[in-house]
This record gives sequence, C-alpha cells and structure tokens, in this order.
Amino acid sequence: MQVWREALGRGVSAQWGRVGRLRRALVVLAAAACTAAALLYWRQQLDQRDHRPLHSLYSSVEPQWSWICHNDRCERYLASETATLQSLPTCNMLCASTQLWPQPTGPVSLATAAVPVRADRFSLHVTATPSRDVSHALTEAFSLMQADMRTLERSAGGDVRRADIEPPRDVLVRVAVNGSGDVRMRLDTDESYKINLRPTGNSLTVDITAHSFCGARHGFETLSQLVWLDPYAGSLLILEAATVVDAPRFSFRGLLLDTARNFFPVGEILRTIDAMAACKLNTFHWHVSDSQSFPLRLNSAPQLAQHGAYGPGAVYTPDDVRGIVHHARLRGIRVLIEVDAPAHVGRAWSWGPTAGLGHLAHCVEAEPWSAYCGEPPCGQLNPRNPHVYTLLERVYAEIIELTGVDDLFHLGGDEVSERCWSQHFNDTDPMELWFEFTQRAMHALERANGGRAPELTLLWSSRLTRSPYLERLDSKKFGIQVWGSSRWPESRAVLDAGFRSVLSHVDAWYLDCGFGSWRDSSDGHCGPYRSWQQVYEHRPWTEEVPAVLPEQQAWRVEGGAACQWTEQLGPGGLDARVWPRAAALAERLWADRGEGAAADVYVRLDSQRQRLLARGVRAAPLWPRWCSHNPLACL
Repeated sequence: MQVWREALGRGVSAQWGRVGRLRRALVVLAAAACTAAALLYWRQQLDQRDHRPLHSLYSSVEPQWSWICHNDRCERYLASETATLQSLPTCNMLCASTQLWPQPTGPVSLATAAVPVRADRFSLHVTATPSRDVSHALTEAFSLMQADMRTLERSAGGDVRRADIEPPRDVLVRVAVNGSGDVRMRLDTDESYKINLRPTGNSLTVDITAHSFCGARHGFETLSQLVWLDPYAGSLLILEAATVVDAPRFSFRGLLLDTARNFFPVGEILRTIDAMAACKLNTFHWHVSDSQSFPLRLNSAPQLAQHGAYGPGAVYTPDDVRGIVHHARLRGIRVLIEVDAPAHVGRAWSWGPTAGLGHLAHCVEAEPWSAYCGEPPCGQLNPRNPHVYTLLERVYAEIIELTGVDDLFHLGGDEVSERCWSQHFNDTDPMELWFEFTQRAMHALERANGGRAPELTLLWSSRLTRSPYLERLDSKKFGIQVWGSSRWPESRAVLDAGFRSVLSHVDAWYLDCGFGSWRDSSDGHCGPYRSWQQVYEHRPWTEEVPAVLPEQQAWRVEGGAACQWTEQLGPGGLDARVWPRAAALAERLWADRGEGAAADVYVRLDSQRQRLLARGVRAAPLWPRWCSHNPLACL
C-alpha cells in the first residue's frame, strides 16, 4: 500500500508540473495580447487626435453630451453619436452670439477659435496713468479679475495643469488711462473703454485704453467674459482675438437695497456689489435707515443706532462702511447712502428730550398707524426744531467723509404725513412745512459739504414734486428719483419740468413686488411680480417729448435704478430675488438696444447667470436646465 501511494504521488506531481507549465505559457500569451491591444489603441488614438477638438482630449472622463453649432445655434447630441466633442460653454462662446453682458454699444469683433490659458499666466503692464491712485487701483482691479479666474479653475477640480495638452498661453494685458486721475465713480466719469486682444507668437496681447479708472475696470470685466472654463477640458479657454469698443448709454445705473426693514450682513452686501460689477452697474443706493431701524452707527450721532438698531449684531460700523466703499470703488461703483427724512424715521430719533434737545421727531409709533403712515411704525422729524438740522448736518458730513461721494447726495423726502404735522403745527400748511424742511435740509447738506451744494441732490418723487411745489424747487440743485408708475401723470411731469431724473418706476423696476401683502388688510403692496423680461423691456425715455416744451428743453434722464425693498426679504434670500433681474436692468441702462427680450438675450443672460454662480452669487434660474442645454428650444 505504501509503494502504491508513493507511485500515485509521483504521477500526480508530474501531472501538476505539466499543468503549471501550460498555465505559465497561457499567462505569457495573454500578456502579449493585452500589450498588442494597448499599442493598437494608442496608435488609433494618435491617428484620431488631429480629428478631435483640442479641448476634448483634456478630460479622462467621457461626457454624455456634445454641442455643435448649426445655423447660429448650439445643438445637443449624444457624445457617442458625433466625432466632435464640445462642451456647451465653448459652443456658446464660439457660435453666433457675442455672449457679452451687457452688450457693448460700439463695434465688436470676436474670433471663433480659442486657446488654453491659466490665471497665473496673465500679467499686467500699465503703460499710461494720470495718477498714482489710478495705477494702484488698476493693479488691485487686475488682481480681482485674476482671482475670479482662479475661482473658475478651482471649480474644475484638481490641478488643471495635469490635464493640459497644449501649453497655456501667456497673456500680457497692457492698460493705458488717459484722462481723470480720480479713481471714484463721479457724475462726469467717462466710462468708455476699448479692448484689442490678438495673438503675438505663442502668447496673447491685450490692449485696454480708457479715459478713467472706471472705464479700464469695465475693460477688465469684459476681458474676463472672453475667458471661460471648459468643463470637458478642465481648463480655462480664451478667444484667440477680439476687438470691443464700448461706452454706457446712461451715467446712473443703480441698485437700491433697503437694510432697515431687515438687516443684511456685510458679506451679503459685498456679494451684491460683486454681482453689480459683473453687470457694470455703477451705483449702490444704500437705503440704510427707515422707521423700523437705524443700523448705521455714526461717530457724529451714536444715539441714532443706540436707540434705533435691532440689536448689537445688527449694526454697520464706520469701518464696515469704509470696507464696503473700498470694495465697491475697486469695482467701479459708488456707494450712495440715503438716510431718509423727514418721514420714514422712528425710535432712533426719540432721545431728544432726555438729551435736552427737545422733540426731534413726532408721531413715533403712533396708533392707529394707518392714519399716520403707509406701514408701521410711523414717525417723522420735527421741522421746527433747529437741533434736527444740526444733527442732519453732522450725519451728512460723516456720510460724505465715509463714502467719498460729494458730487451726488440723496436726501430721501417721501411720504410725509400731513395729519401728523397738522396735529403739532396747526398754524401752517403741512406742505409748506415740508417745503421749508427740504430747503433747510439742503442748507445743512451744503454746510456739511464744505459750503457748496453737490452737483446733484436727489429727492424721491412725492406730493412735493407735483405742482405748485415742483415749480418752486431749484432744478439746478435738485434731481428727482421717480418711483411712481410710468403711467402716472406726475411721473412724467417731473421730466417735462426739466429736472434731472433717475427712474425707478414701480411698475417695472421694483423687485419686491408680486409677493402679496405682509399686512392683514392693506392695498399698499405692489403686484404683480416684475419678470426679468419686464425689467428689460422697460424704456420710458422713448416716449415722445410733448410739443409744448421749448425746443432746447429735453428730458434729462440720468439713468435708472432697480429697488429691492425688504419688508419680506432677509439674509439668504437676497441673491435669487435680485439676480438675474438686476442684470436685465444693467443691460437696458448700458446698451439700451431697441429690441426687446429677443432670443439672443435669453442665451446671453443665461450665460451671465452662470458667471454669477461661479462668483458665488446664488442667482435664480431663468428656466429649466433643459432649456439651457437646448438653446432657443424654449422660445
């Protein structure tokens, strides 16, 4: 038995030896076959490489869709069904539309080819500058543009340099400013600019010329829109060549934000200013106070915030304001702070008696509120108390010092309750008191501004801007921000009277409308919702000027502003409420093209919304994403 087992063992061992040699041979053959297949695939890829777009080779993840430009429209295909692999952003940029927002007003020429770039390969050379301030501001604004590009690069994920096939191009940006040495946005600032982008050897050269820092900054903004992230490449691309000549139609292009009804953190204000800059809006109208709260802490009158703020965490300090102003200035935006008066004041002004100043305000939180104001709480300043004007002078002086805006000011001046003043001053017509207050507030502003009136001092349209009081206002000093409906006769009367005007018509540019009333029973709210198309298509200045006006007198429309009042809006909801509707206003005021919301506008605004999202602005969608994936199919 033992011999048999040994013999069996020798047989099995020999058999397994033969099996092992066979397995090793099969492994070698399999490895050779895999190597041959890999070499064949590699050679096939090399052969096909010249027949596929450069940027389709950047990513190791094959996408699902490809967009091809046919008949000036990007059409979507399954990636497996076409030999051309192209992302939607690249197709949009290289197809018929300019994709610039707002649309330039001068000649535009854009290449239909793109090359890779990197944010850190952009360099700045200032070839001409009228002042050191302008030079420093240009350097900072250029860095901001690079930071936006880096944000795009980071959104691609990972280190995009590992994905490059063609090396990124160097981009030299040469800037010449020949004009104002003041970096501030002023009423007379020339915001025009020119861009010339062209290849020079293996690099690109961009020449930006302007007459002001603000114009050059707009040039940076337009240049940044010629750069985009290709998601299939995982890399930034830029048009290979471009020429843009541009200047705004209107000099005042604003957005009002009310921070009194509900408080908004500084970060939300800064993000709003970022979005404004992306759309070339130039005036942040900060309605900082109202009857509900006074959140602005001023060194000249600390009692206002002490008695009027919602709490210690709902206050803007002077340093906050300086930071916001600096942030805005580098983006070509002025900060216009409005402390509304004589109405729309509240408990912030109630400390007068204890300070020995008498009553600074009357009807504060009066009941029933509906008899004294449009919404609770009520209150308006005491026009006969001289301490009121002393305080206003100090407040105005500090606002001018903080913002650096001394050629433009906003006095407020809306919705005075005649009943309130009649109860306290029954010997005088309340309208006469209102007119007197306005004149005295203007004198306080002149003293606060070094003894001279600003070039333009705005008032809200009101009963004071109707006849016979309108004729008594000095049109050389006062301008009117017209908030009433464009169809109201009194709205047009301001224009007919020759006043410089900023239009904020409630029937088109009030962004708070359409959300119902926040009160149990009131018809004071506005509605319906103002869509971006309504915002875009509103062009009241195209109405015919009446023949009864002298030939030399024309409507003096400085521009317009969208208004975001915040009775029903708080932190977290601001972006989607304002954007992209305020972007529609921006193009209307910048370019003022005659056409309405044409198909091209939809595609370009959708691209602009994507830019806002990339900068951290949570803008609302225009439509379902399918419509973005199938341009023009939803129109």
